Amino acid sequence: MQTIIEGAAYVLGDNIDTDQIIPAEYLTYNPAIPAEYKMFGKFALAGVPKEGRGLPKGHTPFHGPDDEFVSPYKIVIGGKNFGCGSSREHAPIALAAAGIQCVVAEFYARIFYRNCVNGAYLVPVETPTRLIDTICTGDKLRVDLVTSELTNTTTGETWKLNGLGEVAPIIEAGGVFAYAKQVGMLKA
Repeated sequence: MQTIIEGAAYVLGDNIDTDQIIPAEYLTYNPAIPAEYKMFGKFALAGVPKEGRGLPKGHTPFHGPDDEFVSPYKIVIGGKNFGCGSSREHAPIALAAAGIQCVVAEFYARIFYRNCVNGAYLVPVETPTRLIDTICTGDKLRVDLVTSELTNTTTGETWKLNGLGEVAPIIEAGGVFAYAKQVGMLKA
């Protein structure tokens, strides 16, 4: 697991649900097939209404003009209840396929959080501070998972994040099955 994650921010709002992260119509793709896995990246956040993304006028698209499968953003900033809705495991897969490495939100729906950790698709970090009203899409961010700090290198502001705690070794191992093998809970 990387301990420092750096990249541009993509800011969303509260109650971003799994149907917005990856709409059901795109669940026909199989993430185990590389050519189809990238389709999850292409359609990541396709269900989020433009007016609900917490973006300023002039809407900033999630995908850049150079690549329809991978986003130029690396860190999603969300509000409350990120990943609510169905228990869709494809939601963190879609964000990871699009190049997202970390989501920082006020709190998560439990199943989304566990899906992120169990598959080690991306790092879900909680913040005690409402960041969606402060950070702008496109700001350059630095998440330090060791010190549990988020720095907006565009503005120079820094915030304390909640530590990963007991899920850190699971993410570091590459997911719950890799962790279980590593600690002897499953045969290698």
